[in-house]
Amino acid sequence: MLKLDEFTSKKQDNKLLQVNYSKALADDDFKKMADSLDISTESKMKYTSRLIEAVKEHKNCQKCKSLLACKNSIPGCALTPEELGEGLKFSYIKCHFKREMEEENAYSKNIYFFKIPEILKSASFKNIYKDDKNRLEIIKKIRKFYDEYKDTKEGKGIYLTGNFGSGKTYLLAALFNELAKLNVKSAIIYFPEFLRSLKAGFSEGDEYQELFTSIRNAPLLLIDDIGAERVTEWARDEVLGPILQYRMENKLPTFFTSNYTKQELEARLQITSASYNKVSARRIMERINNLSDEITLIGINRRSE
Repeated sequence: MLKLDEFTSKKQDNKLLQVNYSKALADDDFKKMADSLDISTESKMKYTSRLIEAVKEHKNCQKCKSLLACKNSIPGCALTPEELGEGLKFSYIKCHFKREMEEENAYSKNIYFFKIPEILKSASFKNIYKDDKNRLEIIKKIRKFYDEYKDTKEGKGIYLTGNFGSGKTYLLAALFNELAKLNVKSAIIYFPEFLRSLKAGFSEGDEYQELFTSIRNAPLLLIDDIGAERVTEWARDEVLGPILQYRMENKLPTFFTSNYTKQELEARLQITSASYNKVSARRIMERINNLSDEITLIGINRRSE
């Protein structure tokens, strides 16, 4: 049985709920949302502040022109009430801009990106710069690969070398993204960081083996910035060599980007901190040559623009 002070306090709370709810009803949008809910007025009053928030977010949606312009607490979503017995539950419902973006980018689930800049995840043929004649050869080459691979699931990769910032990785990422839209699985790895991560997970046998195997077996693979890593016998002979050997034997298309030509890369692979080994470097290059054709791209440094 309620004591007098508890009864008085509860009565005051109910009065306050009524006042706040009545004030909120003065807003036509709030009234419209409240009227759409098939629960008692007493129940609705308990959710006044939450309903006000939901109304505000739905108003934002009415004026919104793009996902970038979203003013809601969770971009691309609006707080929405739903009846649950005599109460309400609130969920964040995606707007059409958010749904469209997710549909457009659904292909990204087909690509494993490892330490790759975010911009590469949206690279596409339509956004490739075509204002530099030096790019024509590689653009024709990747379009040819695209046309052939989508029909045959076969093709020889590309070893794309050239100056810093010329867009080598972007061009090949665009190819992988376009094929991902056809449900082709692939992987793009920044090679120096991949080696560091692999080494860090070496003590965790399962983790090491899972990462190594997933990259080795990817239907399409881009090894980005090969030659930028610290050359060690382990990295060259226990990681890179077996990956390339497996891919060569199984005819899995493999792509490379590098600031080094193949000839320069071979010279770099010969020297480690522990030894000089011309034979091991030659063996690696034979596999790279088998997997890819070399193309040089000397162009504008677009990172400085």
